[in-house]
Formats: sequence, structure tokens, C-alpha cells
Amino acid sequence: MRVIVVTGTDTGVGKTIVSAALAALAQEERVAYVKPAQTGDDDDAAVVARLAGVQTHVLARYPDPLAPATAARRAGLAPVRPADVAEYVRQLDADLVLIEGAGGLLVHFDEEGGTLADVAQLLDAPVIVVARAGLGTLNHTALTLEALDARELECAGVVIGSWPREPDLAARCNVEDLGPVLGRIPEAAGDLSREAFLAAVRENMEAYEHSRDRA
Repeated sequence: MRVIVVTGTDTGVGKTIVSAALAALAQEERVAYVKPAQTGDDDDAAVVARLAGVQTHVLARYPDPLAPATAARRAGLAPVRPADVAEYVRQLDADLVLIEGAGGLLVHFDEEGGTLADVAQLLDAPVIVVARAGLGTLNHTALTLEALDARELECAGVVIGSWPREPDLAARCNVEDLGPVLGRIPEAAGDLSREAFLAAVRENMEAYEHSRDRA
């Protein structure tokens, strides 16, 4: 089993669509998608299932759209702990497991400060960082990469989670300044049919084969 952790430089950057893209590209493998904690009204697992047709697992759901630890406390529910996530993943029957966090790499899962980075460490998993196009991306991405380096976690690459139809100067420069970008998922790609989504992903994730080799 191989495990890849998908994190973002912020909330709403397109982690779910990138997770679906990776799952769709690995069609010849048995893929499992794991969402340790789903907060708010969104259903990321349903989006991945619709676009990629893979098995999905959500370990906990909390009603408030907040950090998992905060949402669990407010709901009076048990938090999800990194060790529990790692053990759950180890029991899955899959060739490839994609773990999508809530928010960024260091958002707290529990009251003890457990994070997605801890999950990646427990599973010795490489991390794909999803960034947004536009101003602020370089700083947010650099902070995430520094956090990965500090924990000696491998970054398998950076993906632009929602590439605008008409990118401005900042977005165009981001692609150059972020270094090796694995791909740029077109904005609104999540609204496509499964077949059209896969075609769009294949066209825009040119370096994915290299990423998969590294991961």
C-alpha cells in the first residue's frame, strides 16, 4: 500500500478536486480516499466518489465549519486523533490511499494539538501541497514547505487547485516562482462529468507520472 497525504496552503484552495484528480489518474489501482474529519455542510467524499468512482471513508463529521478540534469540542463529540487515522488507513484493502486534511497542514485535529503532519509522519507518507493562484500563494506555500522540512516529510509536489480561465499576472508568475508545479486543475473542473473531468485532469497534470514515481 502507498499513502499520499493531500494538504493545502489554506482552506478552500481545491484539495478535494486535487484528491479526485489523483484518484482518477490512478484508475488501474485500487484507490481509497480518506477524510479524517469533515466539518460544516460540505461532503468532500461525495465529490471524490462522483468524479473518480473510488471508495471513500469519512472518520468523523462535525456540523460547524471550523477546525476539527474546535468543531468537535463545540459539538460535544470525540475528536479524531492522528494515531486513530493511521491505524484506520493501515487496515484498508487498497493499493493507494489518499488522505485529505481539513484546512492546512498544522490545523489541529484534537485538543492535544495533533495535526495532518502527524498523520503523514506516522504513515511515512509524502505530501502533495495544493495552492491557490494569486497573491499570497508564495508565502503560504513557503510556510507549508518549511513545516514539512522541519518534520523531515517529503513534499511530492505542488498543484494549483483552481486555475482561472483568465489568469492575471500574479497567477502566471506563481507557476514560475513556485518551482516544479505538478499541474493546474482548471477552475470549475468539479462541475464536469466524470469523463470530462478525467480528460481535463490528464491534460493539466503533465508531470503526474514523475510525481507518482517519487511518491
